[in-house]
Amino acid sequence: MKKHIAEPIKDKKDIKAVEKYLKVHNKRDYVIWVLGLNSGLRVSDIVGLNVSDVVDRTHITIIEKKTQKRKSFYINDKLKKVLKSFTKNRNLNEPLFLGKQGKRLDRKQVYRFLINTCNKVGVKSKVSTHTMRRTFGYHHYQKYKDVVILQKIFNHSCARITYMYIGVEQDEIDWSYKNFEL
Repeated sequence: MKKHIAEPIKDKKDIKAVEKYLKVHNKRDYVIWVLGLNSGLRVSDIVGLNVSDVVDRTHITIIEKKTQKRKSFYINDKLKKVLKSFTKNRNLNEPLFLGKQGKRLDRKQVYRFLINTCNKVGVKSKVSTHTMRRTFGYHHYQKYKDVVILQKIFNHSCARITYMYIGVEQDEIDWSYKNFEL
């Protein structure tokens, strides 16, 4: 059985289509989408956030669930605006993302909404809970061409892993073949 590997969503039109759909249909899922794309956090760390982790802050600081490493990142203007609206009049001690039963949302619920939304808007990439993180990495790399900073953001042990994770390695190999002639 072949392992399902999540891919980044490389086409910005697809990213915007998902964002537009979620903004209309489910505010909570829209906020998760914006947070995932603007932070590079794993879904397990996103669903672990509390309201107090994001209210009146310039940075979100967590201990990563997988690595147990401390991570702190700046909340950009888009994310700040979305979080401010989402947390207005919320209890600081409650989970940032709640499910229908009023309990903390889990990874499986995020996976389901990602798959359903991407199918509805026609995204062709292989989608999983890693899609937002990989999409962040791919587009961050496309903008800055700095794999070292991404390696630090993702806490990867080497740049090669980061290249593979964000799906750039194969793109660059394809480009080199396409543009090479003897």
